[in-house]
Amino acid sequence: MTREGHQVITLTPPDESITAWALAARGGDPEAVERFVGALHRDVQRFVAHLCADPQAVDDLAQDTFLRALGSLHRFEGRCSARTWLLSIARRAVTDSFRYAAVRPRLSDVPDWRLAVERAQPRGLPGLDDGVALADLLGALPEERREAFVLTQLVGLSYEDAAEVSGCAVGTIRSRVARARAALVGLLAAAEGCREGQGAEVLVAA
Repeated sequence: MTREGHQVITLTPPDESITAWALAARGGDPEAVERFVGALHRDVQRFVAHLCADPQAVDDLAQDTFLRALGSLHRFEGRCSARTWLLSIARRAVTDSFRYAAVRPRLSDVPDWRLAVERAQPRGLPGLDDGVALADLLGALPEERREAFVLTQLVGLSYEDAAEVSGCAVGTIRSRVARARAALVGLLAAAEGCREGQGAEVLVAA
């Protein structure tokens, strides 16, 4: 962890290290299992929070993701990064939860999920001052563009890895991210005025 003034920045281990831990965990190394889960737990939570409409389900979906992953480690051969592999599993976990929710009775209204997602966002991002919530802006995007933007700009996947997670072509991911950026610049400009809207280009710049 590094301090810059009052801000604490958590450094994410490189994908090579995380993949090595996953391979070691496959061999039964308990310390590697702990490192693997710890390194990617925040990424998984942030990703499922942006896909899931129920904030109370985020922790359960993250846990389900890791249970699925640990149960499938014997099939992981390191052909892609462990981060990409795990986020693909997280995406399936969310999709399965949607299917289950569609067939079960709805007992109550879902609370405001955007507030919960906002709390999971890093603070101090440029262009997000004066109470403008990244979660609110992302919530206005179509689901596929939101997913592409979250994977590449927030989780930090390459376009190639994001394409693998989403099951589409790299060019499709690039197009979705570009459209998401353009939409976010417009939304920020409308929310914050011309000065903040111009400054927000820093956030969504390539």
